[in-house]
Amino acid sequence: MYRGYVGDLIVRAGKNVFTFIQDGGFSLDAVRTYVGPGVGPRWLIASGFDMTLLQQKVLGQRGPLLLAGSSAGAFRFAAWVQPEAVKSYCSLIEGYIAMTFDRAATPRSVLESLSDLIDTYVEHDAIPFALANSSYRLAIVTARAKNLTGYDAATVQRLGLAFSFLANAMNMSWLNGFFERVVFYNGPIPPRFCLQDEYVGQTVKLHEANFKHALLASGAIPLVVAGVKNIYGAPNGTYRDGGLTDYHINQRYSADSGDVTLFFHHQERIIPGWLDKSLRYRQPKQEFLDNVLIIHPSESFVKKMPRGKIPDRNDFKEYVNNPAMRIKNWRRAVELSAHLGEEFLEMIESGQIRNVVHPM
Repeated sequence: MYRGYVGDLIVRAGKNVFTFIQDGGFSLDAVRTYVGPGVGPRWLIASGFDMTLLQQKVLGQRGPLLLAGSSAGAFRFAAWVQPEAVKSYCSLIEGYIAMTFDRAATPRSVLESLSDLIDTYVEHDAIPFALANSSYRLAIVTARAKNLTGYDAATVQRLGLAFSFLANAMNMSWLNGFFERVVFYNGPIPPRFCLQDEYVGQTVKLHEANFKHALLASGAIPLVVAGVKNIYGAPNGTYRDGGLTDYHINQRYSADSGDVTLFFHHQERIIPGWLDKSLRYRQPKQEFLDNVLIIHPSESFVKKMPRGKIPDRNDFKEYVNNPAMRIKNWRRAVELSAHLGEEFLEMIESGQIRNVVHPM
């Protein structure tokens, strides 16, 4: 940060949002979409940010806010649309942290554990309320596996992933031959980003019968979690982690130049798809970021975390023989992140955001 600011957040903005902020015209009413990336346990440091926004009810006042997420992002936002959103979100945090997997875990058993987790914070009787929520609209991103990637057998699935990686590395559009984006949504019409010319994929309306299945599929990491098959109302097939097509940001969410897309992230780099992680040259299209306001923790904040790192999926393996230590570290990470939402709101209310925002 600069200009005297000392805090735990870095604020960066696409060119349109940067102009709004510098001109003094930015407000949270301009935020029409909040995007949740598929980042595994790293989402835990977003918990304090989310909780503050939920409790203060500062988003969705000008009309329904679109909550668009894949994998962990979808899990977070499914709590936002519940009747007792804060209670549901807290249940998600505790249930997620408490999950344990031993060395005998299989993709099927991990899928069952995730299904149990969803049941802890999404009550079936509350789904009609979630679908009719007047403040928030939900968009759950999944990937329908095609060709070899749709098989359950690990050897065949690995071969399919290898081919899809090579195809994606040569041309992003070739990934469509292996994974088809399918967005499950509530509301009268599909989300606006799904109606734009550049959108590639299908849309399926959320129902009581497919809500939990779509959510479960969005977190079905290839090889680690079994796919979810033949979801009600959607094309037949095996559905896997939505991060395969939309890992961080891989869409133009803002249909109008004055709309802002809010994005809380764990790092500076934004990766379009899951298979782009090792492709350092791969970035989202510039127009996808023009209206994005990105918030992520500073390096000094990360150093405060247990062992100086943000929780990640490798912790399950590293602490497989000592899950109590992993649980302790993850709870501590949540505690240390609790103030981030308040820090963000203070930036806006004081006008300090104009002094600290960086152009992307």
